Amino acid sequence: QLQASGGGLVQAGGSLRLSCAASGLTFSAYTMGWFRQAPGKEREFVAHNRWSSGSSYYADSVKGRFTISRDNAKNTVYLQMNNLKPEDTAVYYCAAAFRGDHDYNYWGQGTQVTVSS
Repeated sequence: QLQASGGGLVQAGGSLRLSCAASGLTFSAYTMGWFRQAPGKEREFVAHNRWSSGSSYYADSVKGRFTISRDNAKNTVYLQMNNLKPEDTAVYYCAAAFRGDHDYNYWGQGTQVTVSS
């Protein structure tokens, strides 16, 4: 029900925009989040956009470089990633939490982001 896309290979300092299209759910009732998992590491939170207020929250490691946004008319959430660093290399997952911020009910399949130095 969540389909992530937009990953790829980019040089350090470059930009990518990830998209996550949702289907089969009332998109506006879900907080939408992005997470990532690097090889050999645990999955970590990147950013979310709240269903109720539309406010966004970011991990310190991406603050000022990444921007999460959503288009409720298109049932899509985006992650604009600028000034990418090699440590941003990971599989990025989108997720949806019904009327909350912590219990993510649905997960996308992941999209690979690789940043070369």
